[in-house]
Amino acid sequence: MKGSFLLQVVQDSTSVGIEEGYKEVAIWEAVSDAASSVMGLIILLSLALMSIYAVYVFVERLLALKRASKKNPNFLSEVKRHLSDGKIDEAKNLCARTDSPSARMLEKGISRLGKPVDIVASTIDNTGKLEISRLEQRLSFLATAAGAAPMIGFLGTTIGMVQVFNDMKNLDSLDLGTIAPGIMTAMITTVAGLIVGIIAFMGYNYLVTQISKVVYRMENDAMEFMDILHTPSK
Repeated sequence: MKGSFLLQVVQDSTSVGIEEGYKEVAIWEAVSDAASSVMGLIILLSLALMSIYAVYVFVERLLALKRASKKNPNFLSEVKRHLSDGKIDEAKNLCARTDSPSARMLEKGISRLGKPVDIVASTIDNTGKLEISRLEQRLSFLATAAGAAPMIGFLGTTIGMVQVFNDMKNLDSLDLGTIAPGIMTAMITTVAGLIVGIIAFMGYNYLVTQISKVVYRMENDAMEFMDILHTPSK
C-alpha cells in the first residue's frame, strides 16, 4: 500500500516535470532553426524562390487562358457571311480584331485563300500548333517543380540527419539543444518541399485541363472553317 502511494507520487511529479518543461515551438522558430545551417538555408531559399515563381507562372498562365477562352458566339457566322459575300478582307480584319487563338489561326487560313485546300489546311494546322505552344509557355516549370521540390526537400532531410549524427558523434552525452537544428533542417525542408511540390502539381494539372478545353475549341473552329471552304458557293 505504501509502495503504491510512493509510486503514484513519483508518477505525478514526473508528469508535472514534463508539463513544466514542455515548450511549444512556433513555426517561425522551427524555420529559423532549420535555416541555422548553411545548407538548410540554401535549400529553404531555393524552395521559397521556386514557390514564388510557380505561383507567378500559375497566375500569369491562368489569366492568359481566360483571355484565350473568351469567344464571340457570332464570330464564325460573321466570318462565313463575309466569305460567302466574297468580302475576304473584311473577314480577315474581323479575325485581326478578335483576340483569340482561333481568330489568329483562321486569319492565317484566310490569307491563304485562293491556294489549294491542302495548303490552307496545313497553314491552319501549323498556326494552331504555334498558338498551343504559346499557351503552354513556362508550363514546363510547374511540371519540373512538382517533381524537383520534394526531391530538394528530401535532400535537406538527408543533410539534416547527417548533421544530427555528426553532432551526436562529437558529444559525450545526448544534448537535444545541440542536435535540434539538424532535426529541424530534416523535418522543415521535407515539409516545405512537399508543399511546393503539391502546389505546383495541382496548378500544372489545372492549367493542362484548361488548355485542353481551348485546344478542343480551336480544333472545332478549324473544322467549321474548312467546312465553309468545302461548301459550294451559291
